[in-house]
Formats: sequence, structure tokens, C-alpha cells
Amino acid sequence: MAMAEASSDPLYTRPIELLQNLIRFDTTNPPGNEVECVMYIDRLLNDAGMDTSIFAKDPNRPNLIARLKGRGSAPPLLLYGHVDVVTTEDQDWTYPPFEGKVHDGYIWGRGALDMKSGVAMMLAAVLRAKAEDLSPPGDVVLAILCDEEAGGVYGAMHMVDEHPDQFEGIRYALGEFGGASFYIAGKTFYPIQVAEKQICWMRGTVRGPGGHGSRPMRGGAMAKLGRVLQRLDRSRLPIHITTAARQMFEIISSSLPLAQGFVLRQLLNPALTDTVLKLTGEHKNNFEPLFRNTVNATIVHGGDKINVIPSKIVFEMDGRLLPGFTPDDMITELRPVLEDDVELELIWYDAGPAELDMGLFNTLAAVLQEFDPGGIVLPMLLPAVTDARHFSRLGIQSYGFTPMKLPEEFKFFDLAHATNERLPVDAVEFGTNAIYSVLQRFGE
Repeated sequence: MAMAEASSDPLYTRPIELLQNLIRFDTTNPPGNEVECVMYIDRLLNDAGMDTSIFAKDPNRPNLIARLKGRGSAPPLLLYGHVDVVTTEDQDWTYPPFEGKVHDGYIWGRGALDMKSGVAMMLAAVLRAKAEDLSPPGDVVLAILCDEEAGGVYGAMHMVDEHPDQFEGIRYALGEFGGASFYIAGKTFYPIQVAEKQICWMRGTVRGPGGHGSRPMRGGAMAKLGRVLQRLDRSRLPIHITTAARQMFEIISSSLPLAQGFVLRQLLNPALTDTVLKLTGEHKNNFEPLFRNTVNATIVHGGDKINVIPSKIVFEMDGRLLPGFTPDDMITELRPVLEDDVELELIWYDAGPAELDMGLFNTLAAVLQEFDPGGIVLPMLLPAVTDARHFSRLGIQSYGFTPMKLPEEFKFFDLAHATNERLPVDAVEFGTNAIYSVLQRFGE
């Protein structure tokens, strides 16, 4: 794995080169194999004079903890990020996904958005703080984690379950998916993630008569599955207005011209939400899952011989629950959509925090408004999940805060996990400086 060219300037002043180096480690999960990447970060921190600790459920899947001492006038602040990435299989990339190539003002590669860029920002900010002898209000705890993309069993879940002492006294944390700009009606918005949906993976089973494949079969398990999948595709679960979504859209609507703001605010009226969503254009796919529990059929298991009609077919669904909802709510809402005799089973449920703690929000908002005075900062509900759910079990409120000032035409969520994942070079420096500013002032 070739590193970026050597320079006499400290690496923390070159966060884009740091990101290139991280991208060049192939940490595709599964299997992960994050060890070389984590050990590279460990060496950088040790060379800077910082003590580190390694914790691993599997030697090839380590997690790293480093601590920068503070003045003790505020509780410790946690910065955490994961170095594993999703697969690039069957994707046709313009540039090799683990090359970290910089071209036309962008850095290309798997993890450029999710989330090696965030790790590079946090790492560069901590290294700068150490080099400049910054004494932050409280200790800064940096956690470099594995396995987020497969649920965090070897990463954040392991750390919370087996090493909770490493996070003692921590109330707030900075993590992924927040702070990247988006635009509506010429206004620039910076969403800081304060809440996220909950994993609620379900398994459905349909049954019917089996038999020899040479005999016509009408109304069997295959036909029933077809009807169920069509109903899932055409149906929408009920609308719900959560606290996080209400706060988010009240700020957006109040920042827009009067007529546009009035229309967008009707998203918060359950009787009008679906109608208004149709008017939001390119934002519809990002906004819709913030107002309802969702489910997508993703895997089907059925039949093992071409000449045998299967009597049982199992399909798996990626369900996502809004904050405050439970698997029982998902089953209750799914039952009218599915046929009566479809058997439902819960596969995996990770509960999220029940309430928001907005105590650090104003500090983060002030930092972003200093770096972009025209920007409008708002709390965000994320339709996906992050390691925040694991740390919430320790009473830690996470804020998605990897700030990026992006071009208006740049579609963050369209590129994360996708072919040709990339990020504007300038965005990395913007985020690094913003995080460093937070280290200077949190808790004050």
C-alpha cells in the first residue's frame, strides 16, 4: 500500500493526503481486515507523542482509543469514526476505488464519503491539537473503530459491551453523517445529525402446495410471494411526525421565502405530508423516510431444485423504525400490507436513544456559522443508522458532525456506497478546521 509523497509539512496540515493514505487500505467489510489501517493511525498518534490503546475481539479487527488531556473544566468529548468500507464488487469505477486519486478537484475512492474522510478530519484535528499544545476544556477521546458497516459487532458494540470504562464521564460525541451542506431555494443548510432511525430487520415466510415442476401450479408459494412483493412496493406505512423531524423542518421552512416555507411546513401535517413530498423534487427520496417507518424486501430464499415446486419461501426485509417506535409497531403496520397468512419474525433490532440531548448543538452550530456565515444550521434525523446507537447505551448523545461545504450540484447520499464515491478536496480542509474549532471550545 503506497503512501502519499513525503512532505516537510506536518501531515495534520495535509488532511487530503491523510485521507488518500486511509483510502489505500482495502478495508472492505466483509471481511474488514482493518488491522493495517488502524495500526497506521496508531503509528501516527504514537509518533506525535500520544498514548494509545488497542482493543480487539478479533486480532484482524482492532479498535483504537487515544486521549488528549484537557483542563478538566468540562466532561470528556468523544470523537469516533470507522475505517471499514462497503464492497465495490460489480461496480465500474472511473478510477480504482483504493487508489485515492485526486482529479479535477475531487478525491476518488471507497470511503471518501463514508467515512474515511471523517476519520481523516478527526485525526488531523487531534494531531494539530497535540502539536500546538492545545489544552481543551475537557479530555478529547478519539476512537477509531472497525465493523460499522456490518453492525459494529467487532467495533462499537464490542467496545460498549466489554470496555465501557474507556468512555466514563462522556456525555457528548461527534460521529458520522452530519454537517454536509445541501441547498433549497438558494439557501445553504448544514444538518447536524442528532437522531437516527432504528434497525428492525424482519423475516417473512409464505407457504403453499409443493409438487413436481412439470405440473401447472396456480396460487402456490411463488405466486403468493409475487403478490406480497407487489403490495410492499405499492404501499406506504403510516405518517408519523417525530420531535427531530419537526425541529428540522420548522427551521428549513422558516428560512425560505414565505410561500415556499408555508408549503414545506405542511410536511408536518400528517394529512398533507405525502402530497407535499411530491412537490419537493430531488429532495423527496431523502425527506420521505423521515416521516414513516420503512421496509424493503432485500433477500429471497426459496426452492433448491428446478423441477420441484417449493412449498416454503422466505424473504428478508430491511426495516427501519423512527425514534420511539418498536418492532411491535412495525409488525402492526406491516400486517395490513401483507397477506394474512404471511408469517413474520424479527431478525435484528437495535434500539436507539429515547430522548434528545441538545446540549452541544449550539456550540456546533456557532462553529459552522463562523465558517460559512450564510449557512443555516439545523438538527437532522438520519434515515440510516450509525455507531451512535451503541454509544447511546452509555448515555452518550452523538452528533453527526463531519462538516463539508459542498457544491450545490453535489449529491452526497447518491454517492455514498456507490460507484465513483468521491469528495471535493476543499471539503476535507473545511471539516478539519471546523472540528478543531470544536476542540477549542466545547463545554464553554
